[in-house]
Parts: sequence; C-alpha cells; structure tokens
Amino acid sequence: MTLPRDAFFGEVEQVPADRAVGRICAEMLTPSPPRGAPVLPGELRDQAVVDYPRTGVGIGMLNPDAAASDIATIRVSVHDVDAD
Repeated sequence: MTLPRDAFFGEVEQVPADRAVGRICAEMLTPSPPRGAPVLPGELRDQAVVDYPRTGVGIGMLNPDAAASDIATIRVSVHDVDAD
C-alpha cells in the first residue's frame, strides 16, 4: 500500500486499463450511481477492480473523477513494485 497523497501527487503514467492490474492506482475511480466502494489513490489494483468500472461504463455508469471517463486508460504510479 502506498500513501494516497504519494500516489496521487507522485510521478504517474497513464496506461491501458489491462496493464493497470497489479499496479498502484494514482487516481480516484468513483462509479456513479454508487454501487460499491471507490478506488482510491495508493490502492493496489487487481483484475476485479479494473473490470468493475469498465463494465459499468457499458451500462451507463459514470466515472466523474477518472482522468479517462471511459476507463480505457488508468493513471498508475511509476514507483510501484510491478512497474515496467
């Protein structure tokens, strides 16, 4: 786990959503209408966390805090363990 401020304000890169699995999130993903907990900066992303907002977009869910509202790409920390 990374501190939220370190992930959000640190050095980040925008990667395709499929490449965000196993990486530290650097943005908030807050699906609306709310159907679950938001993803916060500093949290490690697993496949379910990536899939949930992407499938929600397909049924009309909004992601107002995401850099890419369609969740095609996700901001992640470049300083996480699994970074390329």
